[in-house]
Amino acid sequence: MRARGEIKPGEAGEAFDVPEDFWDDAEITPPRAKRPVSLRVDPDIIDFFKAQGSGHLPRMHAVLRSYVDAQRRRSGR
Repeated sequence: MRARGEIKPGEAGEAFDVPEDFWDDAEITPPRAKRPVSLRVDPDIIDFFKAQGSGHLPRMHAVLRSYVDAQRRRSGR
């Protein structure tokens, strides 16, 4: 979550108890390799994401991922 900019360094999340069988059905999913790209973005868009602090690129990626996933669900792919 820190890498995605959802929590800032030094910010602690609320602790909670995890059931003993919490990880029983967990599956290891290796991260997908990402491809570097050059992308032209309107200045106001990049300014918006940068104004939210460090991690603006992972946040932009999360927005794109959310859009792609929603479109795939709509089309059934």
